[in-house]
Amino acid sequence: MSDNQWWRGAVIYQIYPRSFLDTNGDGVGDLPGITDRLDYVASLGVDAIWISPFFKSPMADYGYDIADPRDVDPLFGNLADFDRLLEKAHGLGIKVMIDQVLSHTSTQHDWFQESRQDRTNPKADWYVWADAKDDGSPPNNWMSIFGGVAWRWEPRRCQYYLHNFLVDQPDLNFHNPEVQKATLDNVKFWLDRGVDGFRLDAINFCFHDAQLRDNPPKPADKRVGRGFSPDNPYAFQYHYYNNTRPENIAFLEDLRRLMDQYPGAVTLGEISSEDSLATTAEYTSGKRLNMGYSFELLVDDFSAGYIRGTVERLEAAMTEGWPCWAVSNHDVRRAVTRWGGDEAPPALARMLAAMVCSLRGSVCIYQGEELGLPEADVPFEALRDPYGITFWPTFKGRDGCRTPMPWKDAADAGFSPAQPWLPVPDQHRARAVERQEADPDSVLHAFRAFMRWRKQHPALVRGSIRFLDTAEPVLAFVREHEGQRVLAAFNLSANPARLSLPEGQWQPQTIPGHAVAGVDGGEATLPSWGVFFALAG
Repeated sequence: MSDNQWWRGAVIYQIYPRSFLDTNGDGVGDLPGITDRLDYVASLGVDAIWISPFFKSPMADYGYDIADPRDVDPLFGNLADFDRLLEKAHGLGIKVMIDQVLSHTSTQHDWFQESRQDRTNPKADWYVWADAKDDGSPPNNWMSIFGGVAWRWEPRRCQYYLHNFLVDQPDLNFHNPEVQKATLDNVKFWLDRGVDGFRLDAINFCFHDAQLRDNPPKPADKRVGRGFSPDNPYAFQYHYYNNTRPENIAFLEDLRRLMDQYPGAVTLGEISSEDSLATTAEYTSGKRLNMGYSFELLVDDFSAGYIRGTVERLEAAMTEGWPCWAVSNHDVRRAVTRWGGDEAPPALARMLAAMVCSLRGSVCIYQGEELGLPEADVPFEALRDPYGITFWPTFKGRDGCRTPMPWKDAADAGFSPAQPWLPVPDQHRARAVERQEADPDSVLHAFRAFMRWRKQHPALVRGSIRFLDTAEPVLAFVREHEGQRVLAAFNLSANPARLSLPEGQWQPQTIPGHAVAGVDGGEATLPSWGVFFALAG
């Protein structure tokens, strides 16, 4: 496989910079903190890092509201700090991907500050502006993901502007070719600086319906399981017109033409649509995105049938593209809590890492997943996330997965000498890197060992996938590449489970850090949250 295809089967470690390591004592993580811990990241055996936004921002949505996409917010450092990070990462053999938030900006962005002044300025048409209805109400029924209507009145223009997210995040008008060009110029800025790729935030939100048609209502029984709490009116609609418009395809192809000028540079699109798997397949076909991922494995449903059905549906639809999978990120409850409850055992964390890293595709691992961190219980008075503050207590927001990385079992968890921007729970200090480094049976050592073992088996990195017909709670499949076949099976429960081995000669493998499965004839017994791997003889 050429280095230009490095991302196929890559394990990408997501770093949330606010919460990784604080080096200047302000209680917030920074770019030098990431640089300081890159040796640790390299020790995990991952191929790349993805760094969440560190650009200039008023931080209404903690970096996803960008005021200057070509500069570093002083909270995180400066461009020289980023260059040093990039140089050290590359010296360690780690690729660097950064977030790009293309569909919207901050209200503090120079573009918006000019656009909002009147209807005749040079950037008057750079955002989605619309007249009120005759009664003064918003132009249509579109809702914001963060609650309430997706339109905000601007008295200077006597018009509404569209915000699919916070009111502080106005949507750009991608129907304007000048907006597309300016956006691609911003992408080029970072490519010229040497980054290896981009995670594209909410990439299906770039275009809106030019006719501003109303979204149709969604029946109550269809609102569940879409990633939104039932008290959020965003779940009440089919979002056919405020995102995932057909015009987006041509823009993605323009983006790909730019990316192809930088051999090895890669795009990973975050996709959340009415049928995210179908959109992922569409966006990664032909000369569009290299990879796509959606929220299908970031939900509460945890069963072998659901995971198998999700992967098989994408496999059937994605005839050209390359998938990427994640079970945790900065937007959802941590997987061990979501799927195992508050007292989830370390064995579940070990199994989940092995499972997601065995699926066909690339993988995003969120910081702390290698430690088996559970969701933190952040009290209301300590919340920072505007999403959680709005919908508390039904939905407690995203702060519980964003608490600082625990490096040491100390009061500050080795994160900052100052009070951290979010509290570090005691249960995280007990799982600190320092403690797990000293424990040969820790989740951290098991994670590293599995990453080493995975790289020795090309079938797990680049191979095809074929699922076996197994009863709950066992998920099993065969990966195959250039004559190598690997059988992988996972027990998604706290009780022992049995697996009938497929026909053929299978050589069970000892996986460091995981309990040994028993094999008797043509049957394997998987322990609680156990894994089983075998090579075809």
